[in-house]
Amino acid sequence: SGTAALAAHSVRADGARSCSRRCLWRAVKLPCGLRRAPSSSSTTNTTVVVVSSSALPLPSSSSPSPRRGGQHPRSPHASRRGPEPRGAVFIDSAEPPLPDEAASLDEEAREAKLAAKYARWVSDMPEVCPPTPMDGVDISVEGRVIAELSVSDGVYNAELAWLTFNWRVLAAAVDDSIPLFERLRFIAISARNLDEFFAKRVGAIKRQEAAGLENLVRKGMRGADIWTPETTLKYISEEVDRMVKVQASILVDKIMPELRKNDVLLHDYDELPVYEQEKLNEWFKSDIEPILDPRAVDPCHPFPFLSSLSLSIAVNLEDSNTKREKFAIVSVPVAGVERWIQMKRPDSGSGPGHVNEFVPVEQVIIANLPHLFHGYTVLGAHVFRVTRNADVERNEDEADDLLEMMSEEVRDRRFASFVRLEVLDSMPAHVVKLLVDELDGLQSENDVYYSPRSAPLDLGVIDSLPITFGMDNQLLYDHWAPLTHPRLSSVINPVSGVKKEENIFDVIKKGDVLVHHPYHSFATSTQHFLEAAARDPDVLAIKSTLYRTSNNSPIVRALVHAADKGKQVAVLVELKARFDEARNVEFAQKLESAGCNLAYGIKGVKTHSKCTLVVRREQDCLRMYCHIGTGNYNPSTAGIYTDYGLFSCDPALGRDVCNLFKFLTGHHIQAEYERLLVAPHHMHRDFIALINRETTNALEGKPAGIMAKMNGLDDKLICEALYRASAAGVKINLIVRGICRIRPQVPGISMNIRVVSIIGRFLEHHRVFRFENAGEPVIYMGSADLMSRNLLRRVEVVVRVDDRRLRQEIQELLDACLTDQELAWEMGPDGRYYRTKESRAVAAEHKIHFPGKGKIAKMAATDGLHVALMYDAIRQQDKAKKKDQVSAISRKFMKISMPQSANPARYNNPAPVEVAVPAEQRAPAQQQQQQQQQQQQEDEDGDHDEQQVDLQQVDLPPYLGGWFKKKSKKANVAPPPP
Repeated sequence: SGTAALAAHSVRADGARSCSRRCLWRAVKLPCGLRRAPSSSSTTNTTVVVVSSSALPLPSSSSPSPRRGGQHPRSPHASRRGPEPRGAVFIDSAEPPLPDEAASLDEEAREAKLAAKYARWVSDMPEVCPPTPMDGVDISVEGRVIAELSVSDGVYNAELAWLTFNWRVLAAAVDDSIPLFERLRFIAISARNLDEFFAKRVGAIKRQEAAGLENLVRKGMRGADIWTPETTLKYISEEVDRMVKVQASILVDKIMPELRKNDVLLHDYDELPVYEQEKLNEWFKSDIEPILDPRAVDPCHPFPFLSSLSLSIAVNLEDSNTKREKFAIVSVPVAGVERWIQMKRPDSGSGPGHVNEFVPVEQVIIANLPHLFHGYTVLGAHVFRVTRNADVERNEDEADDLLEMMSEEVRDRRFASFVRLEVLDSMPAHVVKLLVDELDGLQSENDVYYSPRSAPLDLGVIDSLPITFGMDNQLLYDHWAPLTHPRLSSVINPVSGVKKEENIFDVIKKGDVLVHHPYHSFATSTQHFLEAAARDPDVLAIKSTLYRTSNNSPIVRALVHAADKGKQVAVLVELKARFDEARNVEFAQKLESAGCNLAYGIKGVKTHSKCTLVVRREQDCLRMYCHIGTGNYNPSTAGIYTDYGLFSCDPALGRDVCNLFKFLTGHHIQAEYERLLVAPHHMHRDFIALINRETTNALEGKPAGIMAKMNGLDDKLICEALYRASAAGVKINLIVRGICRIRPQVPGISMNIRVVSIIGRFLEHHRVFRFENAGEPVIYMGSADLMSRNLLRRVEVVVRVDDRRLRQEIQELLDACLTDQELAWEMGPDGRYYRTKESRAVAAEHKIHFPGKGKIAKMAATDGLHVALMYDAIRQQDKAKKKDQVSAISRKFMKISMPQSANPARYNNPAPVEVAVPAEQRAPAQQQQQQQQQQQQEDEDGDHDEQQVDLQQVDLPPYLGGWFKKKSKKANVAPPPP
């Protein structure tokens, strides 16, 4: 600063300058040697110290990244960094001054250009995702052989494929057909997905990078396009930077203006009137200040601990006496403090016209920082957010107690290295550098992500705004309450406590039951199955696997209750379920203390299967009842994840599941199963064999086809088998929600492959596989995706569905997915996903397997899969209710009209049946008793004359009129009045 050429100028401040620009320039650090000049409240003149360009570092320029696959060049520094001062530092003023006119124009032009680019991407997102080709991804793969398509990172990279999926999630936020607040929720979901992506996936790549794994190349991959960890992190950084910018653009330009029209306002603290600011300041002193822990950063005060995914405030200070600069950190509290502070005006209420107004809590804290640092001048305050690595290394071979090891891992994860730093683009470069230097694990600019200052940090909680919705609010999806499966409507209802005719085991004995969540209730199916087993005195043993479940889980309570009743209870609790380790450790300790026999998983693999076995004594034998699901035993996620659950008492399946639990809880290896495919034993081999059988059938001219629905597909050998099947003429339809290694419509290789992804109100979570099998279709369902981790490093279970009715139900779901023209995205040969007129034409051409029963598919084509399935669930329930009413009336009619000699034994003591008869028209109990006695006497006397009933006395539903007209003619009974 001593050699810098300084010149003082006075300029008139522009009162119309925007608040965001004012905050930006106030945040610039003073170079060493420059001190803040005294300000005068009596003037609006501003003193400016202009420093020569050699005294201040300018943003470095870099050459554009090389183009790959026809992609646009990009300068990371130009697009990632926020605006920085060029040649001027503003000291102090009543109003901040304008920067140099030329620099201001350049900056405004650059910001306008970036805003236009983001707006163009946002406008393209409803039809194509990602909106622009990803750096590093090959657009054209023609001429590649199958081995290259299955291995090359340029064709498929797991991390970039995951980001492609998150683009599709974010695209729902710009879908005008979705209610406004639900679109806001999709922004939050995409942001939370990024949090998990960095903690798990990026954390794992950083561990590889630290270990030097770029030099390790698998045998047979030499010469292939395999990226190093450093290259992968570079491409991730560039793509996430685009996504963060688009998230903010959608929120600020699309969602917030519409919310404002609906009286939902998110204010900046500086925009509030003075009296509102004063109320917030009083609230800060009483409710926030006692919680805060401002921490200095200097040689005597080490850098403070920052928890993962937490917000903090970096504060630049100046000692009022020594004029030396200081630095401090203030963590934004999480426990007991809402992120969004609701403004309570005197005239606020909850009726029509009520305005929901909120202020971010971090802005209130920043405005009151002088209360935390008396004797210091606050030079600048900047919000930032950190993410820690969740991919903590473990060595199970050296663990004496897996439960203790996982408990220690949960504690160690709190102190893991950092993998991401999020800041607003107004944060000065020197503050960014200080944070990068202090945060262990951050290595370069690629680890720093700049969010536009127009949007708040941590958009993952933007949907937690405590908005007061009206009774008939158009901002939300129409309410959906899962329904009881029609087959289970005759069992005890655990919600109302009404006892029906049968228990759930009687229903399962009549035939397999397939429940479909969230259309069918988890509480009245899976949860009730376990609760009934815990209560039933005839149940001797319960065995179950738990991967993820909810807090205060009713499943755990039922298992504890069963153990208290003296039943044999064996539970495998998977302690290694990522981010649920602490909860599962707690459940494991609770189950163990209740007397359950516990296993904590199998060394080296995760137990991801969803199985329950109930052993029940019936007459003189033991019967085994099984539940196998595609989703977790979690009532919370069962309301938003689409999953199947199969109930069966088939002896072959019971033997399979019994042998499976021998493997899970003891020392047992089953060579073969009758109806199950089990990983990591033989599932990988069996799926490849099933695909190869379709290839052989196609070459022999037999019917061949594959339909599969899953969350992810990335196993190389499975993909190669699918490519070969397609080349042989097998029609392959893949419904893959997330990442997919397959590239469809590649000439000569995958022209017979179609890949569809469905993103909507519910998270698609089924795993279903259908093989044509020369005209005799085989269908499997279970917990496994066709991913290497599932097939080789997890315990997974899929079951063959043998019931014809259930196979048809699953087939209707697959057809509906492939005809959906509202929620479905079609993958193109370039790896991007499309929802255009052309893609909808492909969906319209799909051939439904049961044209006469394709009601779901037809509705899915126009209204989307989820609406079609909700409507079908309601239709099935109404149909079951009508059938029950007809059956009840029919039983009563048969009882009173059939000759006693022909009356079967089951009608001698019929179960009580509720008939819709008005109370005033019902016969008194005495009269019914006399009638029964008279009937018995006639039976003894041999008088078998038919008894007559006057249906005039019965109030019947209108839709039963025709049925009774036919019956009344045969029974010689007068029909009811119209």
